[in-house]
Amino acid sequence: MSPTLDNALSSQLELAFEDNRLAAQLYGDFDQNLALIEQRLSVQATPRGNHVLLKGAASSVDQARRVLESLYGLLEEGQSIEIANVDTMIRMVQTEDSQLTLPTMERKGKVRMAQIATRKATIVARTPAQDAYMRAMERAELVFGCGPAGTGKTYLAVAHAASLLERGDINRIILSRPAVEAGERLGFLPGDMKDKVDPYLRPLYDALYDMMRPEHVERCITSGMIEVAPLAFMRGRTLANAVVILDEAQNTTSMQMKMFLTRLGEGSKMIVTGDPTQIDLPTGQKSGLVEALALLDGIEGVHISRFSDKDVVRHALVGRIVRAYEGSTAKEDKAR
Repeated sequence: MSPTLDNALSSQLELAFEDNRLAAQLYGDFDQNLALIEQRLSVQATPRGNHVLLKGAASSVDQARRVLESLYGLLEEGQSIEIANVDTMIRMVQTEDSQLTLPTMERKGKVRMAQIATRKATIVARTPAQDAYMRAMERAELVFGCGPAGTGKTYLAVAHAASLLERGDINRIILSRPAVEAGERLGFLPGDMKDKVDPYLRPLYDALYDMMRPEHVERCITSGMIEVAPLAFMRGRTLANAVVILDEAQNTTSMQMKMFLTRLGEGSKMIVTGDPTQIDLPTGQKSGLVEALALLDGIEGVHISRFSDKDVVRHALVGRIVRAYEGSTAKEDKAR
């Protein structure tokens, strides 16, 4: 499978895959997976049975090779391949070399994406930023996930917590979020504490139900293994043997953030998610998230994962919307 150089800028390479059945799955229905690779990497990919001939710029051909070999490796492991997996793999191989030094991503080799698994579901990283974020949650005590909506930062945090709970590595999951929309005056809302804060924590619950069986989630909530705790009620507690998730952290004040971070106890992890561009605090009030990112960057045991519009994994239009708003904000800042 050595490449034949046509000139200094172009190359062609023929790949052979042993299993014809897996090769057909690799190409996709009507070769749609190959078509996406051609479009995104500016190469020509011509299938011939279990062989694929790649033509294009040498660097692009090499990227296409890595995409195809990595996807074929997933098929050999019994996993299925969808168009989203192809898009993910393309994003991964296009990442700069500095981002390809993650533990299981060999430079110029097969790309191995981070995974989070529970008995109900397995989630595979879909962007390089997600990959780094998922690995950071495994090894760091405090992880910040910052970026626009749709990048998976909250969903992956809950999935990671659910996997640790199932493995028995922790005893509890604690979900918290500042209720800025209600001015923290939760007493005016009907129902018990869970009823009062449920509307704010719906995204966290959705992720839990995706990763765990509904009856298991309900039992854990009833027993206290999964706890819903408004940020205002965290004061004075020491949280041990737990994963504590603070969502929408851009809407915390400096005092609230300091109070929250100092609740960390033995055997616990904290995951803080938020979007510094979507602060709903009163004008002139400093965001606790923004302050914490500046103060704690580089501190041992702390990891900061930053997402951008390129990491949006919802509808492609979401990424374009994020870029449009960011561009408008940048113009307004420049005008001021």
